[in-house]
Amino acid sequence: MRTDRPAVRWSVEERGILDDSERSNRLQNVYSARDNRELASSYDAWAEDYEDDMLSLGYAIPAVAAGLVGRYVPLQGTVLDAGAGTGLFGSILSVLGYKDLVGIDISERMLEKAGEKDVYRGLPRMVLGEPLGFEGGSFSAAVCVGVFTTNHAPPEALDELVRVVEPDGWVIFSVRDDVYHKEGFEEKQASLEKEGRWQRVTMSEAFRPFPSGNTSHLSHLFVYKTR
Repeated sequence: MRTDRPAVRWSVEERGILDDSERSNRLQNVYSARDNRELASSYDAWAEDYEDDMLSLGYAIPAVAAGLVGRYVPLQGTVLDAGAGTGLFGSILSVLGYKDLVGIDISERMLEKAGEKDVYRGLPRMVLGEPLGFEGGSFSAAVCVGVFTTNHAPPEALDELVRVVEPDGWVIFSVRDDVYHKEGFEEKQASLEKEGRWQRVTMSEAFRPFPSGNTSHLSHLFVYKTR
């Protein structure tokens, strides 16, 4: 678990979305969190407006991830929504026919909002980067959307996602492009493959997660099959 984080340096392009609006301030707060307590507090404060804010920026990761889940994960599978937030992604999976969903998140208030959607059979508070309170092989798939980004969950969180997914299951997740290259995800993902714990099936092209916002960073989605 990360307990402190360096100050965020925003690029000129990214500063374009960080104007004086409440929406932009909330986005900046979560990217600038110095530890998990501050991150949880920022998300608690954002929970009421989170979906409106994200959707106004054209938040694209859930749609791309849903396509990959539908391609690989059987409808009868048990799916862990790791970093479920307000349940935005879980509600998409429910519409697609996935009914056995469990969500976890660092923010109690975000989980309360997710519970209002009535699509999860469980919503315990857990922190990615810490041991997860599930038996090994509890899920057919773990999906982590929009979590592996600036000052959020560390690459070590992938160990637990692999552990809680059954053999021949699926781990599907997004990683911000600069975080992938600079914060240890590229090396961690390769290490897990070398250890024989999973095998990469696909990596998406880089795409803008906020196409309606004035921000230049890119993200990738990955699909791995567990061994």
